[in-house]
Amino acid sequence: MAQKEAVQKEDRHVHVAFVGNPNCGKTTLFNAVTGAKLKVANWPGVTVEKFEGNIEYEGYELKLVDTPGIYSLSCYTIEEQVTRRCVQDDDIEVIVNVVDASSLERNLYLTLQLLELGKPVILALNMMDIVKERGLEIDLHRLPEMLGDIPVVPVSAAKRTGLDILLHAVVHHYVEGPKEDIMNYGPGIEDRLARLEDMMRSNYPSHSLTRWHAIKLLEDDEQVRREHPIEIREVADRSYEKEIIQKKYQYIEEIVEETLFHKEKKAAQTDRVDAVLTHPFWGVPVFLCIMAMVFFLTFAVGDFLKGGFEVALAGFSEAARMLLLRIHTADWLVSLVVDGIIAGVGGILTFLPNIFILFLALGILEDSGYMSRVAYVMDGIMGKVGLSGKAFLPMILGFGCTVPAIMATRALETEHDRKKVMVITPFMSCSARLPVYVLFSDMFFPENPMLPAFSMYVIGLVISILVALVMNRAEKGKVNDSLLIELPEYKRPNPRTIRTYVWNKLRDYLTKAGTTIFLASIAIWFVLNFGVTGMVGDTADSFGAAIGRFLVPVLAPAGLGLWQIVVALISGISAKEVVVSSFAVLFGVSNANSTAGMETIISNIRRFDPSFGPLNAFCLMLFVLLYVPCAATIGTIRKESGSLKFTLRLMAFQILFAWLVSVLVFQLGSLILG
Repeated sequence: MAQKEAVQKEDRHVHVAFVGNPNCGKTTLFNAVTGAKLKVANWPGVTVEKFEGNIEYEGYELKLVDTPGIYSLSCYTIEEQVTRRCVQDDDIEVIVNVVDASSLERNLYLTLQLLELGKPVILALNMMDIVKERGLEIDLHRLPEMLGDIPVVPVSAAKRTGLDILLHAVVHHYVEGPKEDIMNYGPGIEDRLARLEDMMRSNYPSHSLTRWHAIKLLEDDEQVRREHPIEIREVADRSYEKEIIQKKYQYIEEIVEETLFHKEKKAAQTDRVDAVLTHPFWGVPVFLCIMAMVFFLTFAVGDFLKGGFEVALAGFSEAARMLLLRIHTADWLVSLVVDGIIAGVGGILTFLPNIFILFLALGILEDSGYMSRVAYVMDGIMGKVGLSGKAFLPMILGFGCTVPAIMATRALETEHDRKKVMVITPFMSCSARLPVYVLFSDMFFPENPMLPAFSMYVIGLVISILVALVMNRAEKGKVNDSLLIELPEYKRPNPRTIRTYVWNKLRDYLTKAGTTIFLASIAIWFVLNFGVTGMVGDTADSFGAAIGRFLVPVLAPAGLGLWQIVVALISGISAKEVVVSSFAVLFGVSNANSTAGMETIISNIRRFDPSFGPLNAFCLMLFVLLYVPCAATIGTIRKESGSLKFTLRLMAFQILFAWLVSVLVFQLGSLILG
C-alpha cells in the first residue's frame, strides 16, 4: 500500500467522477467547479451526453467528469449503464458523490454502493439551505464516522459555497487512498463474499475491484457474470440480491436515525397532505383540478398582461413601416420586414405573458415536490397499459417541451418501453402549442377561452394512455405493476430555483423566436408573395395557395377546408408557434393576438368559409395537438430511437391519427349541432 501511495503522490493528474441521484444538484455543482471550461461529447456507444472539465488545484490537474444521474449502480437504464461503466474504469481515481442533503435517506443507497468500489469517495452534501428551511439538522461529525471516515463536505451548488473545501478534499483523499468498506452483511453472506473474492483474485489477478465484483456475482448480476465468468454454484446456489439490498437499507436507517434530527415532524406533515394528493381515487381528480387552475391563471393573468405587449408591437410595427418608407425602401422589402418578419416574430412574442405564467406555475409545482406524486398517482393507470408510473415522468416533461421529454425516456428499462413512450409523449401539449390554443380559444370561445384550451391538455393525456393501451393489447402485453419512486417531502419552492427554471424556458422560447420562427416567417412570406410569374399582388396566386389548394380536399372532412389553414399547418412542422405567425402573415395582421388582429383573422376566414365556427376551431386545435411534432422533436426521436424507419413510421401514424380524430369529431359534431 505504501508503494501505491508514493506513486499516487508523484502523479499530479487526477481523474474525478461526479456521481449522484437525479435532481440532486450534481450538474449545477459540476458547472460551478469547472466554470466555462467544459467539453461536451457523447459517451461511447450511446447518445447520452458526456461533460468533462479540466481545472488546476494545489498543483494538481483535475480532470472532472459529470456522469448521468442514477439511483443505483444496477444495469437497467442507459444512464445506469453509463455511470457504472465510468466509475468502474481504472482511470477514475476519485469519486465525488453529490447528495441532496434534504433527501439523505434516498441518496445514501448509492453512496454505500460507491464505497464498495474501493476507491476514494467524497460526500458532497448539497442543498443544506433546504435542510435548514425544513427545520432539519444533520450531525456532520457522526455522519462521516458511520460512512467509514470519508470526507463529508457541505456545499451549495447554487450559491457556489464550499467549493474550495471540496476540491481540497479531492486532492487530499486522492493522496491518502481509499478507506475500508464499512458494510458488513453478516457471517453467511460475508463468508461467501470472501470465497468469491479469492476466486476473483485467482482467475483475474490484475483485477482491482474484487469485493465489488464478488458482491455483484452474489447478486447474480448479468453483466458481471458475462464479463467475468466464474463457476460459483458451490458458493452461491441462488441470488442474494434481496438480502444485500435489505442489509444496506437497514444500515441506512441506522445512519439516518443517528445523524438526521426532527425528521418525524416533517414526515408527519407530508403524510397528512399526501392522504389527499396521492389518494387512490381522489389523486387523479385533484391533479386535473390543479392543472385547470394553472390554465385559468395562464389565461386570466396572461391575457391581462399582454395588453402592454400589443401596444408596443403595434407601435414598433408602424414605426418600422414609416422608417422604411422614409428612406424609400422597395415595397417588397417593406412588406417582408413589416408583414413577414415583424408580424410573424412579433405576434409570437405577445404570448410571452401566457408562457411565463404557465412555466411559473409548473416550476412551483415541480420544486414543491408535487410532480413526483403525479407519477405515483398515475402508476395504477399506466400499469394497465403495460408501463410503470415511471413512464409518466417523460409525459409530464412534455407539458413543457417534447424534446427533453423524449430524451427522458432513457430512464426506462427496455428499448421496447422507450419506443412506446416515444410514440405517446408527443400527444402531450407542449408550451409551443399554447399560442395556438390561446389564439383560437380567444377568437371562437371568447366567453370562456380557458375550457377549450385546457381540454386539449386533458385530451392529449387521455389519448396517449388509450394509444398505449391499444399497443399493449395488440402486443398481448402484461400489466406492469412495478414502480420504485421516492416521494420527497414537500417544501417551500425556492425563488432562485423557480427564477432559473422560468428564465431558461423563456430563453428557449425567445431563442426559437429569433431563429426558427424568424426564418419560418421569411419563408412563409416568400411562399405567399411569389408564384410562377414572379412576385404576385394577390396571395391566391402564390405558391403557397397552390400547395394549399392541392391538399384542401384532404382536410376538408375535418372542417379545415381552407388553403390558408393547410399552409399554416405545414409551416407548423418547423415549430408549433409558427402556426400562429403564419396566420398573421397569411391574413396581413401585425399582431394576431390583439383584438383587432383576431377580428381581422375571423372576418377573412369567414369571407372564404362563412360556416367556419367554434367546431372548426376546436378541430384545428385538435389537429395541432395530434399531428407530427416540431422538427427538433422529430430529430430527437430519430437520435434516441436510433432508427430512421421507426421515426418515419411514427410520423405517418401521427398524421393519419390526427386526421382520423379530427374528421370524426367534426362529422359527429356537425350532426349533433345540426
